[in-house]
Order: sequence, then structure tokens, then C-alpha cells
Amino acid sequence: MADVTDRKLYLGPKLRVLRRELGLNQTRMAEELGVSPSYLNHLERNQRPLTAQMLLRLANTYDIDIRDFTASSQDGAASDLAEILSDALVRDIGIARDEVLEVAENYPGVSEAIGRFYRALADLRRLPEQMQASGRGGAPAPLVAPVDWWRETVAKAGNHFAEIDAAAEGIAAELEEDPALLQAGLRARLKERHGMTVQMVRADVLAGTVRHYDMHRRRLMLSERLPASGRLFAMAYQLCAQEMADLIAAQVTRTAPPDEDSRRLAVIALTNYAAAALIMPYDRFRQAAEASRHDLPLLRARFGVSTEQLAHRLTSLNRTGARGIPFFMVRIDRAGIVSKRFDGEAYPFARYGGTCPRWDVHAADAPDMVLPQLIETLDERRFLTLAIALPRADGARGRQVIALGCEAKHAGRIIHADGIDTERYDAVTVGPTCHLCERRDCPDRALPPVTRALDLHSYERTASPFPFRRV
Repeated sequence: MADVTDRKLYLGPKLRVLRRELGLNQTRMAEELGVSPSYLNHLERNQRPLTAQMLLRLANTYDIDIRDFTASSQDGAASDLAEILSDALVRDIGIARDEVLEVAENYPGVSEAIGRFYRALADLRRLPEQMQASGRGGAPAPLVAPVDWWRETVAKAGNHFAEIDAAAEGIAAELEEDPALLQAGLRARLKERHGMTVQMVRADVLAGTVRHYDMHRRRLMLSERLPASGRLFAMAYQLCAQEMADLIAAQVTRTAPPDEDSRRLAVIALTNYAAAALIMPYDRFRQAAEASRHDLPLLRARFGVSTEQLAHRLTSLNRTGARGIPFFMVRIDRAGIVSKRFDGEAYPFARYGGTCPRWDVHAADAPDMVLPQLIETLDERRFLTLAIALPRADGARGRQVIALGCEAKHAGRIIHADGIDTERYDAVTVGPTCHLCERRDCPDRALPPVTRALDLHSYERTASPFPFRRV
């Protein structure tokens, strides 16, 4: 508690959000915490700081993690809000950074609402292209894209769904741990309990599909192209779809999907989550990760999973009282396009754009190679990233990379960081993304920052291809 008793903590918005999530009014929460309603009202309005004693009462009464509750969400929220307010539509207003910080810290609901409006605006901007491509036919596009809605839902949950994790862990306890034996056990359980058979078929039979469930013959058909990790995951997915259907449906209902496409996406995503939790049960997986110091190739072999499945699971270790390293994760191609992302607690790049070209994750060019890199952001925060190349997909010319990252303070728990002094080691300086980065002397810049005016002169050429004026 030493780290939270040395400073005054004004956490009114977080306290208010917690109370609403619990479905309590101020009078009821005040009774449960043993304080007066007026005192609780002062806390929520940031008219009184939260004391160490009150933090302990909150932790004991509502089973919250004090570190998570007191951790400031200002940096991430302020960064997102500043990115939105740099849009050409409102850039000329010149909103000061202290105003952005105040809104992000004291009015998180307003920040979230602005974020939703911005995502809807981005989708509407793409709508003419979508209509032209589809011949102006078909159903109207949703105001919020299902993928964006689901990404936001996952972020709110910390990519951890406790009930699904616990249920999958219970199923895993009845099966073997060895991946080969687990695959056989899944096949047998599907047959014995659900009357389903698993059949490997030629790739040309499935015509571009790697997994297909024939409902009429109750037959799960898997492409011969699927590696062992893919076959294992497909069987786990089918089993979870059968045995955890009600639990997954209840969780989907709680997320309140805005449309049918979003609901279907949530069902599939949560069933994938359940399958991963079955193959990599929470406690056993977390303990293996810590014991091996997050040796990625070793964990991949021990649990019989792919690099991408492993990376996803590492971002989900957020169980109260048994948390893992708070990783963020991206899947990125050689053009810098992010096709999959989990932001985690400290994602250092822009959420509405690509990554910094100075972050050279593609130096990892072999599936068994883990490339560690120390990066430093504009505000001098340091992160350790681990990049692993994915096997080249059939017909694909480019190679994608999975990159895991965390704050540099966790480097001692990661074997791939051995030999890197995170305090003294030279870090690669990176920005959020080119159109938001205000580093003047960057020779790798692809775009000028939208927040500054260009400063071009015919008599000189700067190291940066887009020089801009100082403030």
C-alpha cells in the first residue's frame, strides 16, 4: 500500500463506475462501506481524496484489485481522445492538452461516448465506398462495425471472461494434459457424449474451408492442411460449442450486441476463447508461463498450440488474485497494417491507425525465432516487445508477424529479455503513428503530423521528409 498512501488519490469517476456496475445506489454502497452517503457523494465528486482505509474497505467488500483500481487510466484515455480530436473536422479548434486530460480523467463516460461517435463517423466515411463496391444493394451497414464493437467489449473486460475460463478449466480437468492424448480425448468425448465424429478430409473437398461441421451427419470435417495445433483447437471449439452453449449465450447477452452480426461475432469469439481456455487451462498455463519465464517456443510445444493461439492466451491472464503479465498483442503485415490487436493496459501506439515504422518487428523472419526489442515512446515510457513470424499462408506472398509487448518493468520475468538492461540499454524511439507523432528529426516519417503546419524551404532539405513548424 506504500505506493498509494504517499499521494492523494482522487478516483471519483472510477468509484462511480464501480457502484453502477454493482447496481447500487449511493445509500446502499455507503451502508456496505460503513460511511455516510454524503461522504460517498464527496468521494465520487472528487471533493475528498480516497484514503488508504477506504481503499481497503473497497477491496474487502467488493473483491477488487487495489493496484488495478488505483492505476491511472488517464494516459491511455487521453491519448485516444487526443487522437480523435486531431481529426481534420475539429483540428482547427485547437483544444489544449490540459482540457483533454481533464475530460479523460474526470469524465470517462464522455470520453467513451466521443470514441463511439468517432468510430461511427469513420464507418460512415467508408460507407460510400462500401455501397459502390456492393452495387448499392443489400442490407444497410451498422453504425458501429461489429469488429470495432467487439474490440471495445474485449478491452472493457480486460480480455478475461471469468465464468467461461472456470467452466473450460473444469472440462480440462477431466481430460489428459499431453496435447496428443488431449486430441484423442476430445475426439472420444465428442463421439460418446454428443454423437459426433471427427474426419480428416482432402483440402479440395472443403474448397478453401479448413473446418466444417456437417449438422445432418453430425460430422466435424477438418482439412488435411490443418496443422496439429489447428486440429486440436477445432475439436476443442466444437466441444465448447456443445457443452458451454448456455454459458456463452448468457455472456453474449450481457455484452448487449447492437445488431445480429455483432451477436454472431461475439458467439464465435467467446467460443474461441473457451477453446483456448480448455487447451491452456488458466492456473496450469499461468504457472507454466511463470516457471518457464515465458519461454514462448517451450509453451507452444508443451500445450500443442500455434504462436497466435499462445499470444492470445497470454493477453487473457487477468484473473483477480492470479494475474499474469499484462501483455498487448498485434498481428501485423509487412505494409504495417494491423489486422488483429489487443490493446492491453499500456498499448503504446495509436488505436485508430497503424504502428510506427521504426518498430522493426519484421526482422523476425523465422517461425521459431523470437526477436526482443526495447522501444521508448515520446513520453519516455519503455516497453519490451517480442516478435515472432507466422508461417506463410498458402498462396500468400507476404509474411505476418505476431508481436507481444509489455512495460519494460516486467522484463525480468521473460527469458527472451535476458541480456537486455531495460534501464541502460539503448531503446528504439517510436511514436504513436506518423500522422500523430511530433518527433521532428525522424527520417522514417511517412506522413506529416496533422497537429502541425509544414515548414518547407527550397534552400534546404532536412533529415525528415516532412519538416514542420515548432509550436
